[in-house]
Amino acid sequence: MDVMKTRKVLDKAIEAVFMILCFTLISSSVYAQEEAESQILSLSELTIKANHDSQFRSGVKDWIDCYMENDGEWEWNMWRRVQGEGNVYVLSSFMSNWAEMDEDDEAGQECQSMVQNLIMPNIEKAEYNLARTIPELSKTELVENNVISVFLWRVKNGTLFRETVNEVESTIREVEGEPRGYWYSSIGGNTKAPHYFVVTPYSNFAAMDVEMDGVWTVVENEHGASKREQLQADYREAVEVSWSYLYRRDTELSRPMEE
Repeated sequence: MDVMKTRKVLDKAIEAVFMILCFTLISSSVYAQEEAESQILSLSELTIKANHDSQFRSGVKDWIDCYMENDGEWEWNMWRRVQGEGNVYVLSSFMSNWAEMDEDDEAGQECQSMVQNLIMPNIEKAEYNLARTIPELSKTELVENNVISVFLWRVKNGTLFRETVNEVESTIREVEGEPRGYWYSSIGGNTKAPHYFVVTPYSNFAAMDVEMDGVWTVVENEHGASKREQLQADYREAVEVSWSYLYRRDTELSRPMEE
């Protein structure tokens, strides 16, 4: 994993988030966990003003051109949310440790004015969050991921939730060879932020048409109906609320890492 450059969280205002954009365009949001060490995931969720999509995209493209001309070294993906309220993009990146937030990026600084003048005016709102990967629950291989499904949870009982997920993912690993997605636990956040989420990658939308047994069916086939019922009861007891979104990778606004 390449070292990510500066992360500066200045405040909660939109201007601060786009100062972050200037210093933090991203590595791949679905990655190879070749080493069983947890990584820090950064997420910037950007809601675009109505009728400002083309201006936003043009501003990001101009920023990318400037960054590349200044020999910037980052590699990133930009994701566009498929459903839900508003026109939403998500930037994501990884850090190996907190010390990477102290590093400087000269190329990003050279292009800072473009962020302020060409990107920020097109943003309705922005939110910045952090999470940590859970390698022991996640896929280990890097797979093609032009589409991702993200399932999120707020939980009432974190211990029970982890125990239940551990048993379910252990069963999936036994039956299929490895888990189906990449797991994360949030680091702080507001009262509506998820505590946990899992990202499932697909090569394209057509890949989602491939029929697979649901996880509870896999558990029942492997361990019987009684075990499935027990784990489902534990799951319901542990979870406060859950929701999900689909995202498509925006190739025009991405500079994906080389495999």
